Amino acid sequence: MRYNLGVISFVYLDVGGVANIDFSGNTKWDELRAELGITPENRAAFDRIWDEYFPKVCIDYEINDLVPILRRELGLSLPDGYSLLDGFLKRFEPNPSIWPVTEAMKRQVPVGLLTNMYIGMFDAILKTGMLPPVKWDVVIDSSIEGCQKPEVEIFELAQAKAGVPAGQILFADNSREHVEAAAALGWQTFLYDSSNPQQSSNDLLEFFQAHLRT
Repeated sequence: MRYNLGVISFVYLDVGGVANIDFSGNTKWDELRAELGITPENRAAFDRIWDEYFPKVCIDYEINDLVPILRRELGLSLPDGYSLLDGFLKRFEPNPSIWPVTEAMKRQVPVGLLTNMYIGMFDAILKTGMLPPVKWDVVIDSSIEGCQKPEVEIFELAQAKAGVPAGQILFADNSREHVEAAAALGWQTFLYDSSNPQQSSNDLLEFFQAHLRT
């Protein structure tokens, strides 16, 4: 899905689900819940706890601080030193289809990342080498900035850092809510399909090339 057609002079990519493969469009979330010991009997209680804390974990709440809460509230037998952050990280994978797309974009315009991240997650992802091997011109990390998508503030900050008019920014994300928030501010947007990354990467490059600044 594409909105606000026009020239492009800056590109922002989402990280999870675009620049790498996360929990979108697959069974990885089910795998993590099974690792935690979530069963049909405690699933609703787990979802309630997750829904309560999720708005905070990409801003100012340590994801690993949920571990003792899950132990206490759900009686989970998680080992000492268990890291929920690592539980996410070890299930992330590179998205090889986006690498040549990113490199092609970088030859033409600045490219940045605009991402909702748990505290410490972005640096950990960088160390794995799973992101495209380019120098990012701007990185907007919710856990650093104190605001997150789809809040207006994070898009306004990203536009200021890009230094170009709203209509010249292309934003690729796998969340419809996020692309609609960016489109409402006049950005060009591309809804990335994480369940079919190869086709979506091809479509993103085609869209970029068709609306490139000349």
